[in-house]
Amino acid sequence: MSSLKKFLFKKNYIKIPLVLTATNHFELIAKINGITGRFILDTGASNTCVGFDKMEFFNLSSKESKIKAAGAGATNMETLISTKNRIEIGDWQNDKLKIVLFDLVHVNEALTAHKALPVDGIIGADILKKTKAIIDYKKRCVYLSKKK
Repeated sequence: MSSLKKFLFKKNYIKIPLVLTATNHFELIAKINGITGRFILDTGASNTCVGFDKMEFFNLSSKESKIKAAGAGATNMETLISTKNRIEIGDWQNDKLKIVLFDLVHVNEALTAHKALPVDGIIGADILKKTKAIIDYKKRCVYLSKKK
């Protein structure tokens, strides 16, 4: 029987390494608009998100949003939307990414309280669904399909 890695490579998937943090989150490196950042991989987050404090860092322009964000003990948070952004995760890329911007201070405070490094954002289910992602928890990696 072929390994999962070989099988997925034949199906045009790429392998992205994940780092397990002290808080038991998986992190990965991604580029938004050509700028490298650290992101939590979050299957429970509906959208990919970046903190308000990283808007300029990632060259994001934004519009008002009526969407309220919730998660990690915080609810009803104000958001902004940034459209038409380029994201690169390994060899996978997309030039039309919609990013939700909101205050990630509570997330980063929780991470640093547990001796983990703060993150720039969250990779959410929008990308995981688009790439037909497969997470290999044992090998600490995620496979993303390059097929459109």
